Amino acid sequence: MSPITVVEGRRLPLSNLDKVIYPETGTTKGEVLHYCTITADVLLAHLHDRPLSFLRYPDGPDGQRFFTKNVPPGTPSWVQTCEVPHTSGEATRQVLIQDLPSLVWAANLVVELHAPQWTRDAPGSADRLVFDLDPGAPATIVECCTAARWLRDRLAADGLHAYAKTSGSKGLHLIVPIEHTPSERATAYARALAVEARAALPDLVVHRMTKALRPGRIFIDFSQNAAAKTTAVAYTLRARATPTVSTPVTWDEIAACTAPEQLSFLFGDIAARREHHGDLLAPLLDPDRAAPLPKAPW
Repeated sequence: MSPITVVEGRRLPLSNLDKVIYPETGTTKGEVLHYCTITADVLLAHLHDRPLSFLRYPDGPDGQRFFTKNVPPGTPSWVQTCEVPHTSGEATRQVLIQDLPSLVWAANLVVELHAPQWTRDAPGSADRLVFDLDPGAPATIVECCTAARWLRDRLAADGLHAYAKTSGSKGLHLIVPIEHTPSERATAYARALAVEARAALPDLVVHRMTKALRPGRIFIDFSQNAAAKTTAVAYTLRARATPTVSTPVTWDEIAACTAPEQLSFLFGDIAARREHHGDLLAPLLDPDRAAPLPKAPW
């Protein structure tokens, strides 16, 4: 029988806490839950009111992995959910992680946490703009940093401020707080900037997903701004060989990066970084930081 833990008055059966989830580092499921608990304040802040999608990997990154948007079977009744409309006219019901018990419940499933660029009160109305910079080998996150700095400056020219985090995988995410904008318009603007980046940095950047174009280049994925798409949230663990985290970083760190390991962070690194930097993405939570997109056409 699974041990029962009481979290803020909620009874949670936590299973297989000694199970090794990340074999390369020997990281156990119990350690994963501990990380989520000690990082809960910032995780909950960035998850708040955003319908979640889960990439589940209960047997570790080398085991079965499956992506789900629907509420998982057996979800406790006290975990909040919401209906998410679809263009087909149908709606799905998705999980909201609004408190510590819900976060611990989700962590017990062993998940990456992914969210859209809008909240449940305004589905399809983006309050964030995102660029996913994905390197094609032999390019690495080092080359992503060059593309990221170009995008930062280009966004600044339009009165927009970009914040950065590692993807927790190979690349970088740039996130921009914006005034509520239809997701279609946000996507169109992000695509226009990706096309501009391709023209300005033709030997470095591609804006199309075609795999043949991507070796040695940085693919600027603008499509995650679409209403139906999601992005790994800040501070989530990733289903990688080691327990890497999608970690907020400074622009000074990006400017100084000369090797991929300089911008790769494990879950054990996060507490010290937060003590030193605080939450580098806290401005995304401040509605006064949101700026309007420039007027079309782009």
